[in-house]
Amino acid sequence: MLIIGEKINGTLKKTAAAIAARDAAFIQDLAQRQAAAGADYLDVNAGTASAGEPEDLAWLIDCVQAVVEVPLCLDSANLAAIKVGLERVKYMPLVNSISGEARRLEGVLPLVAERGCPVIALLLDDQGIPADVERRLAIAGRILDCTRQAGVPDERIYVDPLAMALSTRTEGALIALETMRSIHADHTGVHFCCGLSNVSFGLPVRRLVNQAFLAQALAAGLDAAIIDPLDQGLINMLYATELVLGRDHFCRNYTKAFRSGKLFLA
Repeated sequence: MLIIGEKINGTLKKTAAAIAARDAAFIQDLAQRQAAAGADYLDVNAGTASAGEPEDLAWLIDCVQAVVEVPLCLDSANLAAIKVGLERVKYMPLVNSISGEARRLEGVLPLVAERGCPVIALLLDDQGIPADVERRLAIAGRILDCTRQAGVPDERIYVDPLAMALSTRTEGALIALETMRSIHADHTGVHFCCGLSNVSFGLPVRRLVNQAFLAQALAAGLDAAIIDPLDQGLINMLYATELVLGRDHFCRNYTKAFRSGKLFLA
């Protein structure tokens, strides 16, 4: 599974303060620790007001790329910020995101198609986040029609089924899991990605909920996630679950992770 490090996000108080203060050392420490923990991508999300977001995202990108060589996940709903990010990245980024919303498809999809970037596709539209599997599948179908017409192959699409917080909707995880299973049955080339920690928002002992959901999501087809790569319990669950699901031939990844010190009981 692709690990997308979640910690450089301006919606987090300490990170927001670092962005405002242009505290490069704080941001670079987050980048280096996530890269050392094995992140395949680093999510960079300025999380700031629209007018200043392109400049803030550009600063974040420059900070991170000065100290690590991990590709970035450009995370913004701001088209101007995405454009700036695509101009500054050194390596092919993952773009987060398009959706069924007209403005995102019309604005971001041509950039993704032109650059050849993989892209996360959120299953929501101009009416919001659907409450049921059927409407999410309909949105997925419309998005895939558009990406195919734009020349973007299914293999570059990472569908986000939108796992909702269980504290506000008990069946939020189940809907996301069933959505992934249904899409995978009809579109075998498509990948899946989610912001894993959303599911535990508002609950105590959030890490435990995240671990349980990760195991179920991997079984349903999840192959990328925006997570905290410094969460040892989550990393343990990832390697162990992929092993149990038969995704780790001859147990190579699991044993290699153990020998390198990535697996241990915290």
